[in-house]
Amino acid sequence: MSETKLYIVPTPIGNLDDMTLRAVKVLNQVEVILAEDTRTSGKLLKHFNIKTPMQSHHMHNEHKVVDSLIKRLQAGTVMALITDAGTPAISDPGFLLTRACVENKIKIECLPGATAFVPALVNSGLPNDKFVFEGFLPPKKGRQSRLIVLAQEPRTMIFYESPHKLVKTLSQFVEYFGAERKISASRELTKLYEETLRGTLKEVLTHFETTAPKGEFVLVVEGCK
Repeated sequence: MSETKLYIVPTPIGNLDDMTLRAVKVLNQVEVILAEDTRTSGKLLKHFNIKTPMQSHHMHNEHKVVDSLIKRLQAGTVMALITDAGTPAISDPGFLLTRACVENKIKIECLPGATAFVPALVNSGLPNDKFVFEGFLPPKKGRQSRLIVLAQEPRTMIFYESPHKLVKTLSQFVEYFGAERKISASRELTKLYEETLRGTLKEVLTHFETTAPKGEFVLVVEGCK
């Protein structure tokens, strides 16, 4: 690769068979791979026999290292950015570096690939012609005001949530959106124990109040009628 460029490379969200041939090719050809967690990504690279050196790039250091990465890109280093799973910058590090590349007129090429919310939306059975991706709700400050706004959102809404916060979030959905609003809750997408539970918010909340949530969740919620 002779042209200076930042490649944004999606990685599988669970099933390694979802890695694309193009992604493997790019990761083999770049000079350095920026990885959210080098231990996690190391397993992926080993599986595909990719020997390109890695550098840590995560939410705790991305503000500090952006300037130095831009200088290296300007000097001719060809890089790829990956995260632990899915597409970088979608509820993962990547936006700050991408924005800096745009501001400094450095070329960016984003490969198509795995993103957890797409299969969850498609198999939800809820309208997907128009939707809004919310990712993770604010943990504290701004959470209530965001839920008040979203209570009137007519489009299908997509959220990410961790297992230990799921019941709390579903309870708040019932409070702000109403118990009869429909929801599809998907977990462990593409993995061995992939599961999707559909029903009203009250039904899904009741299920997880008695069955401990496991795995990361994608919540697809019906819009306001």
